[in-house]
Amino acid sequence: MKYFEFVNKTKLIAGNNALEQFDYQCQQYHMTYPLILTDEVLIEVGVYSQCIKHFSLPYITYSHIPVDSSIHTIEDIVNLYQKHQCHGIIAIGGGSVLDTAKGVYLMLSQEVSSFDEIIGFESLEKGIDIPFFAIPTTSGTGSEATNVAVISNLEKGVKMEIISEFMQFDVAFIDPRTTLNLPLKTTASCAIDALTHAIEAYSCSGKNPISDVYAINAIQMIFKNIDKIINHPKDKDARTALAIASYNAGCAFSNSMVGVVHGIGHALGAVCHIPHGDAMSMLLVPCMKFNQNQCQKLYGELLLYVGGSELYASTPIEKRADKTIECIETLLNQLHITTKLPISLLSIDDLKSHIDEIVEKAMNDGAMLVNEKYVDYQDVMDILGGIYGY
Repeated sequence: MKYFEFVNKTKLIAGNNALEQFDYQCQQYHMTYPLILTDEVLIEVGVYSQCIKHFSLPYITYSHIPVDSSIHTIEDIVNLYQKHQCHGIIAIGGGSVLDTAKGVYLMLSQEVSSFDEIIGFESLEKGIDIPFFAIPTTSGTGSEATNVAVISNLEKGVKMEIISEFMQFDVAFIDPRTTLNLPLKTTASCAIDALTHAIEAYSCSGKNPISDVYAINAIQMIFKNIDKIINHPKDKDARTALAIASYNAGCAFSNSMVGVVHGIGHALGAVCHIPHGDAMSMLLVPCMKFNQNQCQKLYGELLLYVGGSELYASTPIEKRADKTIECIETLLNQLHITTKLPISLLSIDDLKSHIDEIVEKAMNDGAMLVNEKYVDYQDVMDILGGIYGY
């Protein structure tokens, strides 16, 4: 067996009334005066207040976090943390809030004054300990479980992937109350983001036996529960299952990495400002078709989890990869009809005018390095140009 490493240090507290454990965990980790990071939308819709009512310690809150986490925001928050002599970080939000928190945590734990001081390091050493909690309010990025943060450099117009096992959360709380009111379109976009994490984790060159277990479980849970949520948005069990699937997919891909879908998706987000989950919804099928000749066996194995045992057993081995992609296409089409989730690259009005810039950024994305099939400049042009379908 090839050499691999697997890290997952985050304690998961999940299910109905998980938030009621919040105060106890603060005591366990000796958190004294935390800085809470969230965004204005979560304050407006009441999710923030739903969370902090379980919290008895004194705290301060920073809520001016943009849709895309940025270096400047992170440095501003670090200055605030130090000014108020805080002790502990609590992130309440989706991927941007959680990734921002990771950037703040890295700067504080590494005791640096500028984010530039930790950019480009192949491996950071463990820094000082700071209690670090996450309450995810979406079910897609899996950031509460990962050792990855995507940070925007606005001056350079790029999204940077920062990877370090030393910025994983200590504790993550998954409580269905934080996602019950999530709009269906956002729910669908997040679900496909998590599905893409799991599929790429299972089929990239960095896969390993443990990441496979997490990826398979995530795929199963997404396919079993997304329809339930679309038809019954207040189904707490289904909401919890989807959030756990996102967590599992995060565990999988942070230990195996992803691939071409994310490589191009990051570039689309940076150049065309496409929400990440929407980019995954547009790119997943074309990129799987591009990878298919190299990933035929792996995609075929996934039919058991996306189509069920009967379909898997009745499909000839050589046709299983095709059927897997067909099942994913069917799901995407259903979500497009029921939630208006964008699933076609044709929905990006300015794609052609920015295609050279998108391809260049995609080719410089680290996710390309672990795609099972080698990807060159023309391959990305072909994918974006519809050679493998829109």
